[in-house]
Amino acid sequence: MSKRRVVVTGMGAVTPIGNSTAEFWSGIRAGKVGIGPITAFDTTNYKVKLAAEVKDFDAKEHMDFKTAKRMERFSQFAVAAAGEAFRDSGLDMEKEDVFRAGVIIGSGVGSLQEVESAVDRIEKKGPSRVNPLLVPRMIGNMAAGNVSIQLGFRGKCTNVATACATGSHCIGDAFRAIQYGDADIMAAGGAESCICPTGVAGFTALTALSENPDPMRASIPFDKDRGGFVIGEGAGVVILEELEHARARGAHIYAEVAGYGATGDAYHITSPIEDGSGAAKAMELAMEEAGAVPEDIDYINAHGTGTHYNDLFETKAVKSALGKFANSVVMNSTKSMVGHLLGAAGGVEFIVCVKSIQEGFIHQTMGTRETDEECNLNYAIGAPVEKPVHYAMSNSLGFGGHNASLLIKKYENK
Repeated sequence: MSKRRVVVTGMGAVTPIGNSTAEFWSGIRAGKVGIGPITAFDTTNYKVKLAAEVKDFDAKEHMDFKTAKRMERFSQFAVAAAGEAFRDSGLDMEKEDVFRAGVIIGSGVGSLQEVESAVDRIEKKGPSRVNPLLVPRMIGNMAAGNVSIQLGFRGKCTNVATACATGSHCIGDAFRAIQYGDADIMAAGGAESCICPTGVAGFTALTALSENPDPMRASIPFDKDRGGFVIGEGAGVVILEELEHARARGAHIYAEVAGYGATGDAYHITSPIEDGSGAAKAMELAMEEAGAVPEDIDYINAHGTGTHYNDLFETKAVKSALGKFANSVVMNSTKSMVGHLLGAAGGVEFIVCVKSIQEGFIHQTMGTRETDEECNLNYAIGAPVEKPVHYAMSNSLGFGGHNASLLIKKYENK
């Protein structure tokens, strides 16, 4: 069967630099960095002191108090972002078949905080005193489940958990669901919140986190002095629709999803494969599906974590996928501004790509000053880039060797 065209009709974001898409994008354009001292717990005995926390988030502004109490923070973020995306889309579910509207929203981790609380309570008061809602608050699929309940979407409702590639794989799978007729409408993206003792200690033990105490130099992707990523939290959710469905209801169309590539490295549990071939193939598959060629790509939102090997191997991947045109494409890393949102990163970075297409604005990779010899592409260092963006690609790479590339293009009404 022929694939159906898929467009973006709504966007919602909760991030360390703004709790709505408008606030987030305003922060992006202003070069705002949402990294600062960790307030979620006492870091006295921790090497890492900084994180990119969501500020001034009140769940009761997005749902009733009782509902909020039943959710952990990552699910609250998902519901808030999905609610904004839904309102932005202008959908009226009284006019829709609820079984043709689905949800694919993932979390790479779920709630470590709920696990920490349960362990503490078992040790101090015994197993009978564990919160009866421990399991439904903890498990990662509850972001999708809670969004489905809040929006009344009764179609396909799943979640993908591929570590730091989660958000992109969720959007990619939602794209496929619409392409092949499983749904007409999908809420898709990622949500994460694990800035807690276990999360920070675990990533620190992996030597994955930056220990730089300067918020402006802690997350510096592609910089010769990079030393790891800054852990962040938030959610990015979009409404995807089949093109004719969106047209029929007069929806505002932001952009078109043109291609999706997903591969595995089959190499290492934390490091990308050294030649970048897995990520390169994902990019190639996304371009092939879109009918695009390397010279068409105007902008790449890199995975760009700021770890030594990720940035090096992703640079190799881009060179492999784009060949001689790798030097002309503009790349950046949104993680330089909001930290690494783990399972939510792909959702938030997809939104950045859509907004860049709309406004012809590619943000600077903040904090990055000088790259090393092997990271030698155009990473938008020193200033943002203003240019027309017709094709934007978002890359996500996850522990376990998971690679995802989403190719978004400017919508043309034809």
